[in-house]
Amino acid sequence: MAKQKGIILLKGTIGGITFYKTQDGHLAREKGGVDAQRIKNDPAFQRTRENGAEFGRAGQAGKVLRTAFRALALNAADSRMASRLTQRMMQVIKADSVSDRGQRNVLDGETELLSGFEFNIQGKLGNTLYAPFSPSIDRAAGTIGVEFAAFNPLTMLAAPEGTTHFKIVSGGAEVDFEAGTYVIETSATELLPWSAAPTEVISQSNAVTAESTKPLFLVVGVEFYQQVNGGMYPLKNGAYNALAIAQVSGM
Repeated sequence: MAKQKGIILLKGTIGGITFYKTQDGHLAREKGGVDAQRIKNDPAFQRTRENGAEFGRAGQAGKVLRTAFRALALNAADSRMASRLTQRMMQVIKADSVSDRGQRNVLDGETELLSGFEFNIQGKLGNTLYAPFSPSIDRAAGTIGVEFAAFNPLTMLAAPEGTTHFKIVSGGAEVDFEAGTYVIETSATELLPWSAAPTEVISQSNAVTAESTKPLFLVVGVEFYQQVNGGMYPLKNGAYNALAIAQVSGM
């Protein structure tokens, strides 16, 4: 594809060239491609069909996980989070060492590879929250939690300009990728002042099914607010908030 330059930027198709707008700017590409029926039936495209099947499986799994954490991700997700999660799911699927090519799946892969995934690439948790914390997943009890020792917000949070308060949030989810269902619980502190005054110990526990045989996920995040005339407002509608998968327990 090529980038459009100039005063007049086009949209549509002219002479076999399609002009369109994306997040990367105004682009142009030649119209064409292989016939869909040929891809579906021609033996020469067997690898293409296999890759397509696994990519579709990764997209579906990513959607289930995104939906499970939607309540938290609404406040902390960049515009390309969905595509980045699909790419990470592809890594999980490719780690499946027992299924045939084209049949590889998330459950036989390595869901632990999702650990560390950032929902907001512009506000990574590790570059925002420096206070150490202890994640925990107790499969037998069905509890997924996190604990912070008391910390100084002024020195342990890289808060954006205008911050007056913040929240620590977490979520625990049990995800059934085959059925497309999940069990989730989330926790959040009260609004805490962004100051040099140490916080109390923060301990959050989220309940899922005890003795679950499904993959379990813990996400941890921080949300920033500004107090104006007694009201609390999320900074830039959550653009600076951080949320990441802190721990994963596979099958």
